[in-house]
Amino acid sequence: MKQFFVLALAAASTAASAQTPATNPMPDGSRDMYAGVGAVSRPRYEGADSTKVSALPVLQVQWSNGLFISGMSAGMHLSNRPTVEYGPLLSVHPSRDESGSGRIVDGVGVSSAPSLLPLAERLMRANRLAGMEDIGARLEGGFFFHYYLAPEWRLTSSVLYGAGRERDGARMELGVQRLALQVAPQHTLALNAGVTIVNPDYNRAYFGVSEADAWNSGNPVYRPGGGIKDVRVGARWNWALNPSWMLVTNVQATRLVGSVRNSPLVERPTNVTVSAAFAYRF
Repeated sequence: MKQFFVLALAAASTAASAQTPATNPMPDGSRDMYAGVGAVSRPRYEGADSTKVSALPVLQVQWSNGLFISGMSAGMHLSNRPTVEYGPLLSVHPSRDESGSGRIVDGVGVSSAPSLLPLAERLMRANRLAGMEDIGARLEGGFFFHYYLAPEWRLTSSVLYGAGRERDGARMELGVQRLALQVAPQHTLALNAGVTIVNPDYNRAYFGVSEADAWNSGNPVYRPGGGIKDVRVGARWNWALNPSWMLVTNVQATRLVGSVRNSPLVERPTNVTVSAAFAYRF
C-alpha cells in the first residue's frame, strides 16, 4: 500500500493548482483523512509585488471507492492500474477583488461600482486592481490523468473549464513530480515542476483590461492571447512527528510568461508562495 502522505494545502490564490492525491488502495468501506491548519505567505494576486499572510486550512480525504477531496478540489480515481490514474475533477477557482485573491465562498457574481475618482488620482494608486471589475469564485469542471514512470516519478496533467467573469476560461496543467524522497528518518521531500496553458478567455479575465476597466482603473486597455501562462517549480517537505501528526511545508516559485507577462496588472512576473501546516491523520 502506498503511503498516503500527499496533502493538498488549500492556498487561496488564483494560481493554486488542482491537487490530486495518489490513489490509495484501502479495504472496502474505509477512508483516509488528514485535517489541520497552518499559515501561508503568498502574492496578493498573480503578478503582484506585495504579499499577504493568512491562515491555511488543510483537508484531504480519500475513500476506498476512489472519491477524494483534496484542498479546493474533488474528484474520483477510475483506474485500477497501478501506473495510471485518471478521472473527473472539480475545483474551486478563488475570487479576485481590489484587495487581491482569496475569497472562496463570498463574492460570486459581485462587481465593483464605477470609480468616481479623477483619472490622475487613480493612476497614482499603487494598487493596480483598484477600479478593476471583481471576479467571483468559480466552480471548474474537467478531468485529470497521471502516469507513473517509476514508483517515485509521476507525470501529471489536468484540464479544467469554467474560470473567469464569463465562466469560459480553460486551463491545462502539465507537470512532473518526484515523490517521497527519504532525506532522513521521518522526513520526506517531494519535488515538482510544471507549466500552465490557458485559453484567451482565461487570460483576458485575469490579466486583460477591458475598455470599461481602463476607464475605471486608469490601466491601459490590454487583450492578452492564450498559450503558456506560467512555469513553476516547487518542493514539499513532510515531517512525520508520530503516526498521527505531521508538519507539511511547501515552497513554490511561479514565473508568468507569454502575453500575461506584459499585462499592466503584473507588477512582478516571479512570485514565491511559502506555507507550513500541522495535519492530523484520522
